[in-house]
Amino acid sequence: MTTHKYAIVVAGGKGLRMGADTPKQFLPIGGKPVLMRTLERFREALPDVALVLVLPPSQQDFWRQLCVHHHFTLPHTVASGGATRFHSVLNGLRTIPTDVAEAVVGVHDGVRPFVSPDVIRRCYAEAEQTGTAVPVMPVVETVRHIQADGTSSATIDRSRLRLVQTPQTFSLSLLRRAYEQPYRDAFTDDASVVEALGHPITLVEGNRENIKLTTPFDLQVAETILTFSREP
Repeated sequence: MTTHKYAIVVAGGKGLRMGADTPKQFLPIGGKPVLMRTLERFREALPDVALVLVLPPSQQDFWRQLCVHHHFTLPHTVASGGATRFHSVLNGLRTIPTDVAEAVVGVHDGVRPFVSPDVIRRCYAEAEQTGTAVPVMPVVETVRHIQADGTSSATIDRSRLRLVQTPQTFSLSLLRRAYEQPYRDAFTDDASVVEALGHPITLVEGNRENIKLTTPFDLQVAETILTFSREP
């Protein structure tokens, strides 16, 4: 039996660090809004994935206008964002029909348009086997830890550190149980929510280009990645 696949793409940014009036998920890369490229990447990797886009209610009309303008017809469901990422993901989860018991769900940052199809497939395959999959990359720069006095510091062994990416991918039943918990400030990503249940997290290899677009410099990097990847 084919396992149902869902992708919850969370896009609630206001673009403040971009210094732009337009939220960063709607800014163009190579003439196409970031968010459209992100959704297309999932459909490329998993043709049978059901896409759920989580947007603040105040941005949904603008998104619909963009879809018309760019002739963007990729099927997807729109859910309303909440006060925090935790609540936004919860709203996305609630769009999945209650009679769907077995599925794999990836939660992805809408402003990570360059996750590779291989990473997406790897995450879903691993989560189908173990219940969890989080893509990570090794830390390549030296890292120092500031001590309690606020001035002294010490080098950390970077070989034991990893940079976390998305899609963070889980079995639907596990993710639903995790999001029944009350919200805590310590829930910084989906893996931390699942970990709070006492469930171990499986790490898989990510891809270096899977950057989160946050600043104007990131947009310049994105244009370069797009050029070298020769995407349409």
